[in-house]
Amino acid sequence: MIDKIKEHIAEVEAFTATSKEELEAFRIKYLGKKGLLNEFFAAFKNVANDQKKEFGQTINLLKNKAEERVNSLKEALEGNEETKGVYGDLSRPGEPISIGSRHPISIVKNKIIDIFSRIGFNVSEGPEIEDDWHNFTALNLPEYHPARDMQDTFFIQTNPDILLRTHTSSVQVRYMENNKPPIRTISPGRVYRNEAISARSHCFFHQVEGLYVDKGVSFADLKQTLQYFTTEMFGKSEIRLRPSYFPFTEPSAEVDVYWGLETETDYKMTKGTGWLEIMGCGMVDPNVLKNCGIDPEVYSGFAFGMGIDRIALLLHQIPDIRMLSENDVRFLEQFKSSL
Repeated sequence: MIDKIKEHIAEVEAFTATSKEELEAFRIKYLGKKGLLNEFFAAFKNVANDQKKEFGQTINLLKNKAEERVNSLKEALEGNEETKGVYGDLSRPGEPISIGSRHPISIVKNKIIDIFSRIGFNVSEGPEIEDDWHNFTALNLPEYHPARDMQDTFFIQTNPDILLRTHTSSVQVRYMENNKPPIRTISPGRVYRNEAISARSHCFFHQVEGLYVDKGVSFADLKQTLQYFTTEMFGKSEIRLRPSYFPFTEPSAEVDVYWGLETETDYKMTKGTGWLEIMGCGMVDPNVLKNCGIDPEVYSGFAFGMGIDRIALLLHQIPDIRMLSENDVRFLEQFKSSL
């Protein structure tokens, strides 16, 4: 009988439980009213007198071992439950991360870059804080030139020679100063003008300007490039060029694309004409080439510039340009399906 109790002691010491149910079954087996310990205590009266002392000590050892095992396993299981309550099921997937979306400005800019990259244009960038030379003088706008009034400029008060760039043409000047023809580049970026903020205009916006300089570049090359762009960008191939004036190009033109008059929105956007102005362009003035260290007797070129914000408003039918800079998540989430 004593040997049998010792076997149970070894079993108790080796027991482990992974759930409260297993532990409760173990407790009932040994410590319950009808458990093994009560059976052994009941058998005590039948044990020979010379074995009663050892028998009693062995039963008490089994009881102590069983109680200690139940208590230690109970604490361990409760500790696991507390951890699970704090951290949850660690095997579960993490919290879902909401899918972001590209800003409509980025969508349009990336599309423009992609279109011109197919015909060999690279991307050039420059500082948003510029000096007078790169923003004005090198572009055939010397000091006190009346055309400077065409762009209301943010000047740095402590240094009137430093300003926030009014166009990305300054990037083209820097590029021509550091690269020899043939040059074929587009310059996207943010620009600043001291204008009243309204639904159609802002004090900062985004432009992309293009430049092509090489031997024998003609106005026909410019028109064909713009024809290709409007077809790829808008799916509309009919364009017209109206004579205009820009200090850094001569001759200069405004570019209109035929948008059509299929809907009421088309009538509003085109003011009933079907034509929509999208950019300005022209042949680079020889003085600009000379200012940048390029011989105008050998090389010629064309340039064009358009507002990314304006194209974004057209393509996505956005009624207010201010929506592009308000960071309203409800507005931005509408572009999740865009490229």
